[in-house]
Amino acid sequence: MLENYFPVFVFILVGLVFGCLPIILGRVLGPYRPDSEKISAYECGFEPFEDARMQFDVRYYLIAIIFILFDLEIAFLIPWAAIFHEIVATPAVKMFGFVEMLVFLGILVVGYVYAWAKGALDWD
Repeated sequence: MLENYFPVFVFILVGLVFGCLPIILGRVLGPYRPDSEKISAYECGFEPFEDARMQFDVRYYLIAIIFILFDLEIAFLIPWAAIFHEIVATPAVKMFGFVEMLVFLGILVVGYVYAWAKGALDWD
């Protein structure tokens, strides 16, 4: 029974070797000569003027989450659009395929309008 898992074990082992070996070789064989310039923080060519651990506004995260949601929407729309010709060509599925995508888009529009009404898209 365990012999069925041998290819999986070999795949994981090869992946670990190819992933870790360059890092280990670079650490062992590479020169290590730190100085104040190399270990200082880099901020667009300027000396750092603030603490790097400052808090971000929560609206930034809201915009990022909304972007991810609508990005995933496209990931669902593209395959549907790619087979739309086949959906329309099948009489039994023609209306169902169209209505199911309208329901999907309707749910997304309701979510978008809700986020807009709550002010999640406003950036002061």
